[in-house]
Amino acid sequence: MKTIGFDNEKYLKMQSARIRERLDKFGGKLYLEFGGKLFDDYHAARVLPGFEPDSKLKMLLELREQAEIVIAISAEDIAKNKVRGDLGITYDLDVLRLIDAFREAGLLVGAVVLTHYAGQTQARAFEARLIKLGLKVCRHFPIQGYPFDVPLIVSEEGFGLNDYIDTRRPIVVVTAPGPGSGKMAVCLSQLYHDHKRGIAAGYAKFETFPIWNLPLKHPVNIAYEAATADLNDINMIDPFHLEAYGVTTVNYNRDVEVFPVLNNMFETIYGASPYKSPTDMGVNMAGNCIVDDAVVSAAASQEIIRRHYQAMCDRRQDKVGDEVTAKNLLLVKQSGLSEAMRPVIGAALRKAEETGNPAAAVQLCDGRLLTGKTSPLLGASSAMLLNALKALAGIQDDIPLLSPSVIEPIQKLKTVHLGNNNPRLHTDEILIALAIGAVTNPIAQLALEQLGKLEGAEMHSTVLLSQVDINVIRKLGINLTSEPVYQTKKLYHAK
Repeated sequence: MKTIGFDNEKYLKMQSARIRERLDKFGGKLYLEFGGKLFDDYHAARVLPGFEPDSKLKMLLELREQAEIVIAISAEDIAKNKVRGDLGITYDLDVLRLIDAFREAGLLVGAVVLTHYAGQTQARAFEARLIKLGLKVCRHFPIQGYPFDVPLIVSEEGFGLNDYIDTRRPIVVVTAPGPGSGKMAVCLSQLYHDHKRGIAAGYAKFETFPIWNLPLKHPVNIAYEAATADLNDINMIDPFHLEAYGVTTVNYNRDVEVFPVLNNMFETIYGASPYKSPTDMGVNMAGNCIVDDAVVSAAASQEIIRRHYQAMCDRRQDKVGDEVTAKNLLLVKQSGLSEAMRPVIGAALRKAEETGNPAAAVQLCDGRLLTGKTSPLLGASSAMLLNALKALAGIQDDIPLLSPSVIEPIQKLKTVHLGNNNPRLHTDEILIALAIGAVTNPIAQLALEQLGKLEGAEMHSTVLLSQVDINVIRKLGINLTSEPVYQTKKLYHAK
């Protein structure tokens, strides 16, 4: 049973109430910049046990009659075919995925804004595609000197050149596929245009991390730094909040650095700024919903270690530079953590040393440690998965869930007919074979019924896994780390 450290129901109520309160402050129109993921927020779920990955979406559903969504995407990111690392899809495709998800949940998607628009060929093609799909599309253009040349920015030659987004609801949630999409600039541009039209409107920011009312060096906030090491985000005490109120709060470098400029923009648009600090702009209530700090701290510490291993794997695959791995290693050391605090690492490495081949280990939610080894029939991850299901179902270790007579025809299909070099079955192939076997085999059916119990388990592989295996493990809710080592010495490694 997973230990809970965060009260999700309390969070939903407090968060929606806080946003309504901020809406009232500005007289009926609020542009809410949403940082991070609106749903599928698995980072938050890992570091705040009890937080549900779709909590923010559920919170918005409580405001559905008042809220609409605007999605910002940078035309530069479209031109570069920028990819979301967690999903493996480009930002433009993720916009379509987000629209489908929001609509399916019953939320209104008002428009898509192409930021940094300079006539990029790919951006024009995406714009045409969106229009053909019946979506409203607006263009926001690069402004020379942004964000520091405030007189130009807050003028007809700056924000004035942007398309005005004609919104219908009092709360306008501005979100994006990823960082650097220009969400804040979209909000500020709208404030400028609304002010010209005599519409009273305000701005607020919903950023889950760092959590402003936790200590600077709290594991949850350090885990955020580890997760954003590639963006070079650095947590820091908000000096403006400390000076204005004498209260210590936590923010991060980019918001602190841009606040004087942002404040100047508010003053230029309105004549006065509604905020005295970056913390003032935020509406996040997550810190008030932690009910067991020890549980949350332990979970966040594990995430710091996982991020360190992820950084090493990303570096091995040339996805990040040395500075990212160096920063994550530093965060591990500063937090007083080590790989010994993640038992699956030692278990997997010992199994690999014992067998002379790649191995994997899993720690179930009840603390049991199980391993899997490489064999002629199965990869280590597939073997580990079967062993875990048997343990959860109480099936004796010497009872096979799949006989070689089932596995061998699949191997022949892979190698002879489909031309694959690796005959061993991936995790998805194992699960399909198990599902077919469950039709006539009660033991296989019993094992299959245990899949839901793998959520929250910890796993380590002694080699980098294929994207197929990574995707399956992620969907099962298993927290994966890997050694930054390829299984073979080939130059090309298929996904």
